[in-house]
Amino acid sequence: MSNPASKPSVLIIGGLGFIGRNLTKYIYDNDLASEIKIVDKQLPQLAWLAPEFETACSMERFQQADMSRERQYRHLVDQDETCEKVFYRPDGSTWDYVFNCGGDTRYSQQDEIYKQRSLKLSVVAGKEAAKRGVKCFVELSTGAIYKPESTPSKETARIKPWLKLAKYKLQAENELQKIPGLNLVIIRMANVYGEYCTKLVGTMLCMARVYKELDREMKWLWTKDLKSNTIHVKDAARALWHVSQWYVNGKANWNESSMGDTPLFNITDEGDTDQGKLSELIASIFHIKTGFHGTLVSQFARLNLGSAVDEENDELLQPWGNLLNQYNITRPGPITPYLDRDTIKDCDFCLDGSRFREVTKFEYSVPKVTEECLREIIDSYGRMNWWPPMDGAAKAAA
Repeated sequence: MSNPASKPSVLIIGGLGFIGRNLTKYIYDNDLASEIKIVDKQLPQLAWLAPEFETACSMERFQQADMSRERQYRHLVDQDETCEKVFYRPDGSTWDYVFNCGGDTRYSQQDEIYKQRSLKLSVVAGKEAAKRGVKCFVELSTGAIYKPESTPSKETARIKPWLKLAKYKLQAENELQKIPGLNLVIIRMANVYGEYCTKLVGTMLCMARVYKELDREMKWLWTKDLKSNTIHVKDAARALWHVSQWYVNGKANWNESSMGDTPLFNITDEGDTDQGKLSELIASIFHIKTGFHGTLVSQFARLNLGSAVDEENDELLQPWGNLLNQYNITRPGPITPYLDRDTIKDCDFCLDGSRFREVTKFEYSVPKVTEECLREIIDSYGRMNWWPPMDGAAKAAA
């Protein structure tokens, strides 16, 4: 057994989120840290944790706190909930690695919510990490900060956030880079998917389940070539750990004169996922016809996106509810066919991840989205009894 004293101590902000819990489990399962602390605003009991996460994300490693709260507001908040208290360790030492997987990742929220829960959280945590001499602070950002292009965006591409949450993630990146002494790495992720996912891929699967039940063709807006790049959550977790090790071991192959002072990487798989690929996989799994709306419908949707989304939701949500009732699914979990207009914008999400592979020598274990990957997600929903069973796809948990 390796010496625990030789392993780094790890603090994971947003440790109960989709990426955070997978990072926690990866570090715990592989015995990579001397100590792990996860901090989150929600309790583990309310986070829809699957059984395999319960040990890694247990209460002994958990602290509930709002990391955007600073000590100067001592007359307003409980000191146990402040960022400073979270960073405190009884022996006076500091956390070696801090991963910021926190922030509000919901779509279409008010600006003030993103300012407080994403921008301020990052800045407050970054300042505390710099003050305490954390060896590596990894900021999890998004690839949606680039101007949408059908050709892959490198880290030096033109910046033009096309999601409101990306606007504030970009501001957080900029503010963190101004903090003196912060040992910072910035990671810009593609769409993260995998078992128990609830975002884009999960929504598409729920929609397909309803179209299967209705025996109707599932049609996408825009075109099959619209990019929607992806990364499996297991590789996302591995990449976060990998980059922290790379950083503290000397940042091999990083050229500050040409790349900048702060290491910054796009993280995306090698499959260059687009709507056409997802459509093909869904058609194969659900045995339904899939396709794309014509130019006229897409043009109308572009001008009236809110109305188009509302119409789609009106058609899908009631049948989804009927399916849940039919199979006596009383706690359907966080998955839903509900579409948010931010998820279907006519914007290419297309990243060039070559810098990360070439500089840090990272290799993906899931290089592209496959039918097997999507079936594993459906199976995970079934194990949690979130999913209305269907012949040929998945069975709900007994």
